[in-house]
Amino acid sequence: MSKRWVIKDAADTDVVQALAAELNISTVLSNMLAQRGISNFNEAKYFFRPSVLHLHDPFLMQDMEKAIDRIDAAIAQNEKVMIYGDYDVDGTTAVALTYSFFKNHHANIEYYIPDRYKEGYGISTAGIDYAAANGITLIIALDCGIKSVDKIAYANTLGVDFIICDHHLPGDELPAAVAILDPKRADCQYPYKELSGCGIGLKLAQAYVEKHDLPFEEVSAYFDLACISIACDIVHITGENRVLAHLGLQKINENPCIGVKMLMEVAGRKGPYTISDVVFLLGPRINAAGRINDAKDAVQLLIACHEDDAKEKGLLINERNQERKEYDVQITEEALSLIDNDEILIGRKSTVVFNERWHKGVIGIVASRLTEKYYRPTIVLTRSNGHVAGSARSVLGYDLYEALCGCSDLLLQFGGHKYAAGLTMQPEQVPAFIQRFEEVVSSTITDEQLIQQVLIDAELQLSDIEPKFFRILNQFAPFGPENMAPVFLSKNVYVSGNAGLVGGNHVKMSVMQPGSAAFSCIAFNHAEYLPQLKPGVPFDICYAIEENVWREQRTIQLNIKGIRISPTQPSPEGRA
Repeated sequence: MSKRWVIKDAADTDVVQALAAELNISTVLSNMLAQRGISNFNEAKYFFRPSVLHLHDPFLMQDMEKAIDRIDAAIAQNEKVMIYGDYDVDGTTAVALTYSFFKNHHANIEYYIPDRYKEGYGISTAGIDYAAANGITLIIALDCGIKSVDKIAYANTLGVDFIICDHHLPGDELPAAVAILDPKRADCQYPYKELSGCGIGLKLAQAYVEKHDLPFEEVSAYFDLACISIACDIVHITGENRVLAHLGLQKINENPCIGVKMLMEVAGRKGPYTISDVVFLLGPRINAAGRINDAKDAVQLLIACHEDDAKEKGLLINERNQERKEYDVQITEEALSLIDNDEILIGRKSTVVFNERWHKGVIGIVASRLTEKYYRPTIVLTRSNGHVAGSARSVLGYDLYEALCGCSDLLLQFGGHKYAAGLTMQPEQVPAFIQRFEEVVSSTITDEQLIQQVLIDAELQLSDIEPKFFRILNQFAPFGPENMAPVFLSKNVYVSGNAGLVGGNHVKMSVMQPGSAAFSCIAFNHAEYLPQLKPGVPFDICYAIEENVWREQRTIQLNIKGIRISPTQPSPEGRA
């Protein structure tokens, strides 16, 4: 599939030149800093040297005083407290962090994760009923609850108080909880708005430590869990999140908690871990617990105090992840076959596939894979509890949630955001929904949005990639949303030696320009270009610069995102 190459607009020239002089770096690097909103030495120092000193005062968050006062009262009166969280990575890490922290200060505490299939997402009536029946008078809810107006009102009638720690956008009405910690509240003056749910739990722990003059190590002990939540919940890696991700990666690589250490062992990958490793190796294993069986298994691993307990849960979760992979491969193959054998589906601007036997726990992963393959808004449907449940994924710039609003009369419920959503409907509505969704997407999506985009930070000569440049480039990490790994363009490169295939569909080669060294490259899923990659034939590449470790040897490698063979082909067609 061809991709659009789009070069970002250059930053203000005066700022770029001033930063380059002040920091003694190239204008390519100073331009990337300026594109990230950095305009002077102090801002650059904050960016390049994340520190615990950069964490904000937790009491700047609306209702933090109320939350701590209520927790203090619960501890003083030995009330039963329950930590409640969602079944995904953010929810389970948030529960593990908050439970482990407060367990050190209050023995009368337990945790609760709703069943993905029986209770669904968010605060459940079953969870509240369980609390009331077991004498629990305070629930601290993490990564959910901001829109649970009716559920919190119900809990109040049973004498169960709530502290809500959420990071999702509130609705028109806030629940009647004792305290609501959510930086996205309209009346919250907290300076950073993009914390994860686990990040809100960390700020609650930080506030408790500060109020009671306890050692900060009681908070920093959980930086690894906060980092995992930030990486896997795809929140912005800017500001305070970037600080927590940086400090959390240090902890993961130097001194992870027992549960995270066991996760790393069963994943079979030695450090140092990057954000990408966390996303692709640790996150899926934590998620697999709730997708295949019970998310409590993930919490039990993450709160483990003894290696034997952690090993037992780690091996179990790894088995669940293997099951998840098998479902994933099988369902993806079946879905691809459905599409490829249906000319009507191939010609559409949306993809909706349905099979009532597919496992609900992996349809979101399959929707992501289909979106990558066909690059259009995609929904995967299956049967669940007498209804049809679906998971939806979008393409860059297209608002999936708005498209579902145009189909709302055919749905029992739906929720999510611009790029990912979940939905349920009656089985008889499936044909009408497929038709309506295609009509809505066709009338609102642009042709440009249906072509995958590679966003390029700057044009680079290969000779510019020298040790100092690479060393400074690495300090832009950790990478993620709003601070993605830079992508560069180099024109008229040549193959040095021979290009070959690895893994069936990936190209391995070395490239150079006149006067430059040869750089090793990997081009995933670019096998169709191999016949044209001949010595002496110039072509353009866009790529990320990475470190490749092989048998303890570290070398610079170009991870190629796009290839253009013809030297007469127009240069990148747009500017972002």
